[in-house]
Amino acid sequence: MPIAQSIPGRARDLGGFSVSRVLPAPQRRHLGPFVFFDEMGPADFPPGAGIDVRPHPHIGLATITWLFAGALGHRDSLGTVIDIHPGAVNWMTAGRGIVHSERTPPAERAAGHHLHGIQAWVALPVSEAECDPAFDHYPAEAMPRLSRDGIEAAVIAGSLWGLTSPVRFPHPILYAELRLAPGARLALPADWWERGVYLVDGAGRLDGEPLTRGALAVAGDGDAELVADTPLVAMLLGGAPHPEPRHIEWNFVSHDPARIAQAVADWRAGHFAPVPGETEFIPY
Repeated sequence: MPIAQSIPGRARDLGGFSVSRVLPAPQRRHLGPFVFFDEMGPADFPPGAGIDVRPHPHIGLATITWLFAGALGHRDSLGTVIDIHPGAVNWMTAGRGIVHSERTPPAERAAGHHLHGIQAWVALPVSEAECDPAFDHYPAEAMPRLSRDGIEAAVIAGSLWGLTSPVRFPHPILYAELRLAPGARLALPADWWERGVYLVDGAGRLDGEPLTRGALAVAGDGDAELVADTPLVAMLLGGAPHPEPRHIEWNFVSHDPARIAQAVADWRAGHFAPVPGETEFIPY
């Protein structure tokens, strides 16, 4: 089957730091449960500079941070304080509401550093949308990995190739980092629901069609195959779509626009829990 869609990234400024956003896009709002997908960097920060994403709220989703290089500090309204490094997973479940900040850790800020990674959001099922907020950190050594036939893969969420991620998510999901040697081939079966390949680096083909760097190639309905023409780094993402459409307003996700309006009012009124150790916030 040919590639169903190729969705290029669009530059978005996050206050002095640019990301490339592929979801949501005008031509596609989601892929499986994924409703938001940003590539951060690659970017080089001189000594004294870094990322400062001030505290902001979320509802109805889980956020996923995955780094190829660098480090990022996370704080949230549950009292979590943790730095993430390449190969580890930060999985934050917003549920009925959480607030968090993301900043460059002090050591990296002082020394200068290189940052590159992916941030994604997955919509929670309606039955779980108002669950208790939670934060889970999974160290790199906890992530299951495939190594065979020129393929190195880390299973971030879901079950693939007989491997199951320790990440808990109450909906069918696929998420993995792929590293393929030239000539390596990887099957993407049709029974994996909706599937897409985001090319991070290198050159390759999905069902014979060239992939574009920084674009999400959505596979067609049938079986698909990824082939590397050079050393290739990509993200595999997808899963089962939710039966109900999702609305996104600012940092809020819900099947119900009224719930989003309530979250906006709650943030404006200061009803979300604060992040310990933070004094700043992002206004709506």
